[in-house]
Parts: sequence; C-alpha cells; structure tokens
Amino acid sequence: MDAEKLYQRYQELQRYVGWTAEDAKRIQAIAVMLEPRLPALVDDFYAEIERHPDAMKVITGGQQQIARLKGTLLNWLQELLAGPYEGEYVMRRWKVGLRHVEIGLDQVFTNVALSRLRKGLQAGLVEVWSGTPQGLLETRTSLNSLVDLDLTIIEDAYQAEQVARQQRSERLAAIGQVAGGIAHELRNPLNVVKTSVYYLLHAKNPTAAKQAEHLARIDRHVTLADGVITALSSFAKMPVPDLQPFPVEQCVQEALETNPGNDNLRVTLDFPSSLPPVLGDLNQLRIVFANLIRNAREAMPQGGSLSIQGRLVNDAVEVTVTDTGVGISADDLHRIMEPLYSTKARGLGLGLAIARAILDKNKGTMLLTSELGKGSSFSVRLTALLPEEPNRS
Repeated sequence: MDAEKLYQRYQELQRYVGWTAEDAKRIQAIAVMLEPRLPALVDDFYAEIERHPDAMKVITGGQQQIARLKGTLLNWLQELLAGPYEGEYVMRRWKVGLRHVEIGLDQVFTNVALSRLRKGLQAGLVEVWSGTPQGLLETRTSLNSLVDLDLTIIEDAYQAEQVARQQRSERLAAIGQVAGGIAHELRNPLNVVKTSVYYLLHAKNPTAAKQAEHLARIDRHVTLADGVITALSSFAKMPVPDLQPFPVEQCVQEALETNPGNDNLRVTLDFPSSLPPVLGDLNQLRIVFANLIRNAREAMPQGGSLSIQGRLVNDAVEVTVTDTGVGISADDLHRIMEPLYSTKARGLGLGLAIARAILDKNKGTMLLTSELGKGSSFSVRLTALLPEEPNRS
C-alpha cells in the first residue's frame, strides 16, 4: 500500500478510537518505567509460542531464529511505547502483517499474541505506577487504544495480502480456464483447415468441385475461429454504448435476419404498435438478441416454437424470448450467465456473459426462467422513452 494512503488510514482509525496527543504523551511518559520489564515480556512471549505446535511450525531456524525474533519483538515494543506514531511507524506495523502471510502464520495467533503482550504491559504498568488512580485509568485506556491500533493495522495488511493472493490465484485459474476454452474451440476448426490443406497439397488431379468444397470448408472454419476470437475480444473490451432511441422491434428483426431458423422452426413476433422506443445502443443490443435467438434455436435441434414478445412494463420495455427447447437444469440455471460456463458440448460459454455485460452498460436487465424438457424464457428490460405528459396547469 502507498505509504501516504496508509498513514491517512491510520489517522482515520486514530480518530475512530478517539486517540489524541494526550494519549501519546501518557504512553511516552511510561516508556522509561516499562523499559526494564520488556525483555521478560519477550521471553514469556516466545516461551508460550514453543508450547503451541501450530504457531511454532513457522519458526524453522531453531534457537538462532528465535534469538533474532526476540530482538525484533523487543524493538517493536520499544517503538510502541516511544513513538512517534507517524508514517514510518505505521508502515513498519503494516509490514508485520505482510510477513505473517509470507511465513504462513495463522492470523489468530497474532490476535492472541497481542492479547498476551497487552496483558503483560498492563500488569507492568500497575506495578510501576505511582500516580493517581484516575491517571492510571487514563493511561491504561491509552495503552489499550494504542495496542488496538497496532493490531488493526497488522490485520488490515494481513487481509489485504490474503485478498491480493486470492485474486492472483483466481486470475491464474481464469487464464487457465480461458486457455482451455480457446484451445477447445480453435482446435476443431484448425484441424479441419489442416485436413483440407493437406488434401489440396497432395491430391492427384482433384476435380474443380472437390477443390471448391475444400476451399469452402477452409473459409467456413476460419470464419468460425475468427468468431471465437471476436467473442473473446468483445467480452474483454466492451466499448462505451452510444445511447440513442430506436424501436426495439427493428433490433429484434435484424437479429433474426442474422440467425435464420430452419423450416421446422416456427417464429412468432408480437410487438404492439403502441410500444414506445427504447434508449440504448442498437448495435450492441442486436448482439444480445442475436445471442438469445441463437441459443433458442440450438435448444431446439429437432424444431419447435420461438416466440418473441414486446410489452410495456412500468417505465421499461420488456422483450421476452421463449423457446420450446430442452430447457436448463436447476443446477445450471444460476451459473448460465457466468463467463466460460456452457451447457453445450461445444461452446465457449461467453454468449450470455457478453449479453449481460452489454445490458449492464445499456442500463438494462435480463431475467431467466426455464424448465427441463419444456423450454426457456429470457426477459430483457430496457429503458422506455415515454412521451411527456401534457402540462395540466
């Protein structure tokens, strides 16, 4: 973390617990009195660690390492009492948390360790105190606040590093998943291209029809591979939408034209003439409806009915795409819009994820209902441009 931001965060935490300059003065006033007792606290601290295997397992250097760690802890306690509680002090505390993650120390041991040190410091303070009972109470409160602040910074660093590590791990896993998906999607068309190229290079006196057939196969599967790359590119970097009013039926018609059905697929459209225009990026939303139509068609390989209905719902236009296909299981239903998740034998699993990303940018939403063996319905809601009401004054 940036040192300046970290210090600002620490100052915010100080304000939260009510830490003031008076608290700092109280702590510094007892620093000299507690100094002789600190080595005994350090010895007790590591003697207790040696009684707990889960804490002791991170100490791999034997007594030599323990001796070094005792020196570090003594210095930490001296700084705790002496201050000043500025940026460099806070950064050193932060690094303690990072170090705990590096050595694999469970954070619970930091919590109980600070509790043990707190108890020792408080006991020592009571023994050396020569002032008023009220002064002792105020000083003990200041000491507790200071230890709490240290523990909070250490825990914050620990959690930040754990989150960063988890995110790195998830990114690597996602990269592996994407790589596997890309390999799966590109290997088949590339194998077809390779086979056709081999034929064209080695066939003896191939007919013109045969040459044309293989050239067409190459063209078709190169287009397929390009579509996979385009889908990945579109998902990775979705441009800012150009929000303009347009009739949603036009968008659906254009999506249908790019995804024509078979003879055994019945398509019905129902868009009332009174339906208001919607606000969105027509080119992007065409991709949404094209994906839904394509999915519906693929869910009905033996044919069926595809109905697309538009209606006004409050201040939104809702377009529902319904098929009579195979449906989606309950287990898959909640994951179907995740990137790289597909129920198809051959599918990259980006279509619905792209659709959802587009709708997010176009201030739209999508709901899904489905039942195995009966079909699915995807309902897209977009902002409606309603006519302004006449002034009735």
